Amino acid sequence: MKFTKLLASAALVMGLVTAAHAQDKTKLGFVYVGPIGDGGWTHEHEKGRLAVQERFGDKVESVYVESVAEGPDAERVMTQMALDGADMIFATSFGFMDPTINVAAKFPDVKFEHATGYKRADNVSTYSARFYEGRAIQGLIAGKMTKSNVVGYIGSYPIPEVIRGINSAFIHARKANPDVQFKIVWAYTWFDPAKEADAAKVLIEQGADVILQHTDSTAPQAAAQEAGNVVTFGQASDMSQYAPYPRVSSIIDDWAPYYIARTQALMDGTWESKDTWDGIGAGMVGIGEISDAVPADIKAEALALKASLADGSYHAFTGPLNKQDGTEFLADGATADDATLAGMNFYVEGIEGTIPQ
Repeated sequence: MKFTKLLASAALVMGLVTAAHAQDKTKLGFVYVGPIGDGGWTHEHEKGRLAVQERFGDKVESVYVESVAEGPDAERVMTQMALDGADMIFATSFGFMDPTINVAAKFPDVKFEHATGYKRADNVSTYSARFYEGRAIQGLIAGKMTKSNVVGYIGSYPIPEVIRGINSAFIHARKANPDVQFKIVWAYTWFDPAKEADAAKVLIEQGADVILQHTDSTAPQAAAQEAGNVVTFGQASDMSQYAPYPRVSSIIDDWAPYYIARTQALMDGTWESKDTWDGIGAGMVGIGEISDAVPADIKAEALALKASLADGSYHAFTGPLNKQDGTEFLADGATADDATLAGMNFYVEGIEGTIPQ
C-alpha cells in the first residue's frame, strides 16, 4: 500500500515537474504569407525560425503557419496562436499590419513583431531591412550589363517598400548607363509562380534583357533561363540554383540575428516596443555572390558600392534628384531622411508610367 502511494506521489511530482518545464518554455508563433518552400521571402524567415530553435533548444517552442492570406485570415491565425499560449508572434508580411494591431489589443500580455510595417503599440514592434541598399547594387550591375538598355522590374504591390526599391535600382542603373529604361509590371501578389513567370515573359517580349523582381518565387529566374541571354537577380534568398547565369547576384534577407536577439530579450524581460530598420552594414541585407558572368570591372564597382553603403559613407538616395514630375526631391549632396523613405509614393525622374492607386 505504501509502495503504491509512493509511486502515485512520484508520478504526481513528475507530472508537476513536466508541466512546470512546459510552462518555462518560451512559445513563439510565426505567420508566413507564402509557403516555406518558396525559395525566397518566406524561406528566409523560416531559416530565421530554425536558427532560433537551434540557439535556444528546448527552452523554446516555435510553431508556424504558412500561406496565410493578408487580412481576416491573418487575424484568425494570430488569435489562435495567442489562445494557444504564444508569448511572442512574428507577423512576417506588410499586409499583416492591421490584423497584428487588432490581435495585439486583445492580448496585451503577448508580444508581437511585425515585418515591414509602420504601426506600433506597447506590445507591437516593427522591423524591416533596407532592401533599397541592395537594389542600388543590382541597379548598377543591371545598367552595366544590359545590351538592349531595357531593364524589366516585377513589382508585387505599389507600397513604399517596393517603390523605394524601384527608385533605388533606377537611380543607380542610370548612373551606370544614362540610356537605360525601366519597364515595370505589377503582379499584385507576393508569391504566385504562374503570374511571376508571365510577368517576366511580358518584360522579355518588350525587350528587357535584365529582370529584377520584388516577388518571392524563382519563376522569373526559370523564365529568364528558358529565354536565354537574360540577366536576373535572386530576391530575398540567394536563388543560387540559377547561378552563375541568369542569376548573377542576389539580395539576401538574414532575419536570424534579429529573431534570436528579440527572443533573448523576451526571455530576459528586456523586450520593448521599437522600430528596427537595418541594412547592409548591420548584416540584415546580404548581397549574394556576384558570379563570373559579371565582368571583373563591373563586379569591382558593385563591391565598392556595397562597401560605401555598409560603412555609411554613401547613401543610396543622394541628391541631386528630382521627382518624376521634375520637381526637386533632393538638392545636390542632400540625402533622404527615413520618414520620406518610409512613405515614398512617387517615382524619381526618368521612370515612365504611373504608380497604380
